[in-house]
Amino acid sequence: MKIVIAEKPSVARDLARVLGANKKKEGYLEGEGYCFTWAFGHLIQLAQPESYGYADWSADNLPMLPEKFKLVTNQKYNQAKKKYEADAGVLKQLNVIKKLFIDCDEIIVATDAGREGELIFRYIYEFLECKKPFKRLWISSQTDKAILEGFSKLQDGKKYDTLYYSAKGRSEADWLVGMNATRALTISSGIKGVFSLGRVQTPTLAMICERYVSNKNFVPEIYFKVVLSFSKNNIDFTALSEKSYKSKDDALKAENEAKTVLYANISNIEVKDKKETPPLLYDLTSLQQDANKKFSLSADQTLKIAQNLYESKLITYPRTGSRFISDDVFENIATLITQFENHTYFGQAAKYLKGKKLNKKSVNDAKVTDHHALLPTENIAPELKGDELNIYHLIVSRLIEAFHEDCLKKVTKVTIDAKTIYIANGTVILHPGWRMVKNQEEEEEEKTEDNINIKLPELIKDEQLKIISSSVDQKQTKPKPIHNEASLLKAMETCGREVEDEELKEAMKETGLGTPATRAAIIETLFTRAYRKAEKNLVPTDRGMAVYNLVREKSISKPLLTGQWEKKLEDMRKGELEPSVFKTYIIDYTKEITSELLTVDKEFKATADKLNTADNSGAGICPACKKGNVREGKKNYYCTAYKEGCTFKIWKEIAGRKITELQIKTLIEKGKTSIIKGFKNKNGKDFAASLKLIENEVKFDFPEQNK
Repeated sequence: MKIVIAEKPSVARDLARVLGANKKKEGYLEGEGYCFTWAFGHLIQLAQPESYGYADWSADNLPMLPEKFKLVTNQKYNQAKKKYEADAGVLKQLNVIKKLFIDCDEIIVATDAGREGELIFRYIYEFLECKKPFKRLWISSQTDKAILEGFSKLQDGKKYDTLYYSAKGRSEADWLVGMNATRALTISSGIKGVFSLGRVQTPTLAMICERYVSNKNFVPEIYFKVVLSFSKNNIDFTALSEKSYKSKDDALKAENEAKTVLYANISNIEVKDKKETPPLLYDLTSLQQDANKKFSLSADQTLKIAQNLYESKLITYPRTGSRFISDDVFENIATLITQFENHTYFGQAAKYLKGKKLNKKSVNDAKVTDHHALLPTENIAPELKGDELNIYHLIVSRLIEAFHEDCLKKVTKVTIDAKTIYIANGTVILHPGWRMVKNQEEEEEEKTEDNINIKLPELIKDEQLKIISSSVDQKQTKPKPIHNEASLLKAMETCGREVEDEELKEAMKETGLGTPATRAAIIETLFTRAYRKAEKNLVPTDRGMAVYNLVREKSISKPLLTGQWEKKLEDMRKGELEPSVFKTYIIDYTKEITSELLTVDKEFKATADKLNTADNSGAGICPACKKGNVREGKKNYYCTAYKEGCTFKIWKEIAGRKITELQIKTLIEKGKTSIIKGFKNKNGKDFAASLKLIENEVKFDFPEQNK
């Protein structure tokens, strides 16, 4: 009997269907010589510090450096017993896997083909002390064809040992740095509550805070430009003064000088042919950036949507860090594009490519790592709606753009002499190439952003032009905007360094902050830790700023350093770095950062006092557990003791009515609000009621019932 273990039940069921295993058993499916079972993500985890004798949060226990890490089943915190306990559901499924492993002839690993997927299986394998050899199913698509091909080309499990070493190294490094740094800062800061720090989490917070502080402290400089208007052959255009003026009087003086000139002279015309090569295919991070810019989707939302599309067999593996495909995948690209020839939005661009030589900018065997770039599959999408349709369309449009022709432009710079020098710029698209995939509205927006004039008339050097009108425009320097998720993802990808060139950005990815698969979770973690607010722009909370101020000079907050750790993990995956070398490096760093954080500057006492007061108030003490504080989340108000098992929450919107912060506080403090108007019932009719806490659940209290 062959045992196939997948990462979650839905994937196991899909694999079983393709292989013909349709007999349902307790915790697995059976048939055709196979048993398909599953994990629930991470069934096994590294043990808590208490397992190594580090129960007390004391400086004497730091740094915590276990000689050998212990594996335990996934645990939940028991509020009543005040300790972590094994999850009953996890134990039940683990026993199923254990029995199947004992009885089987062969194990086939079908967890996600990546670092975390490998770790999920290896931790189970190691925890159960299994010694049987195993093979690896390595696929980038969940289509029936890809699954069957994958099972016909199973890989020796040992081929992925270095991937496991990298995953294990990441897991243990996060434990060492996160656990020690969190305890060290919490002990030394003097601020109530736990101050969570992490190998990737903390430098990400630092980037958010640095940009926020820079933006708020920015003092804009006012300057002035003179604008001259011209017209020729019924084409109106403008030119800006080359010089910027610090005072309006100087600008007005230059304008008046221009007015004395009856005709301005065209002193120079530069015409350049500009070639814009197509964008690279999407990896997860670039997809998340565009989804945030275009649809205001968070990185986490985009990942979840992409994962659903993948499991629906509509796109290839989404958690990829590569924007390239290999030569063998390229052989099928023309066929893939053909299936979109009748598409409402992309049909014209797809038909244009038929029979033409495809652009190979995104084809590079050497830059394909675990998985190639994101592609749609050969399966035609059903009636997708909403955000699923938006994400699918992004991936399809990028497919056609990436293999399309270059966009050719004529860029013109006209120098005009009117006592002082004025510049007029214009761009004409000679051949749209890959830009024909975009709709006209997007294209016009790009052109107006980049150029003063969308169109210029034909002009000749030394030609005299009459000035139609003039004006003085006041402008001001602008700060870099506060990070949103798109800009933060870009900063994480390049460790905060400003890099626009795509290919240079690709070369720097090996020192990025986190991985495409983990960045969304890190951004969400900063919210759950109450380090950032629930806003579109990433604004730090007082608590987040306090952490930043405490650690901003410490090495744990430096993005580039953490990016270099990712490079070492990647070197381990490639077999170019021994795991023992990386472990020694991390242990040395853990000692260093723990020592640094145990001696944080005491000048932050005022901040500590402020936060201690805030922590005691918040929206109020949780009425359920009486220990946590009720804080604002994205969609609800939740108890800060949720990790200890408290499930108390109040939704921000109830029956179509948004609940104000004051009403939430009243409900928590008094157990009941005054009458609130504007609720809607199932038939859409308005009604009024109070909100009342009954057994820690929000219920309606109708005024009629109290008469």
